[in-house]
Amino acid sequence: MNDLQVTITEQEARIMIDKVARYVAERGMASAGILVAESLRPLHGIGSQFMFFILPFAEVIFDSKKYQQFALLLEKEEYVRDLVNRMDELDEELNRDRRQKAKLLRQRRKNKLKAFFQKVFKTKKQDNDKKDN
Repeated sequence: MNDLQVTITEQEARIMIDKVARYVAERGMASAGILVAESLRPLHGIGSQFMFFILPFAEVIFDSKKYQQFALLLEKEEYVRDLVNRMDELDEELNRDRRQKAKLLRQRRKNKLKAFFQKVFKTKKQDNDKKDN
């Protein structure tokens, strides 16, 4: 069991924010992560203290220093807000190409459907015009 860490430097916080945000965004869970962080923002202090409460059990699974840094990160609302913003930025950055391809695919499908209906209705209209003559 390591000593209890009671402060986190600005640099450590920024590194931790970037690591967590990148981990979440790379797995396509940014919207869920943002939703959870935003909904729990009013309880950030309680959540941080709860993480310290279960620290002896969490040390079995997680690295103690990083776990404590994350708990300290959650203590300040500023860092939670920065974490949400960073997840959003990375999600946009990492998924920009995928979203652009999906948009193009939707546009192609829309154009094909539009061309099909124009062909069907134009043909029937021309057939009706021929019958009238």
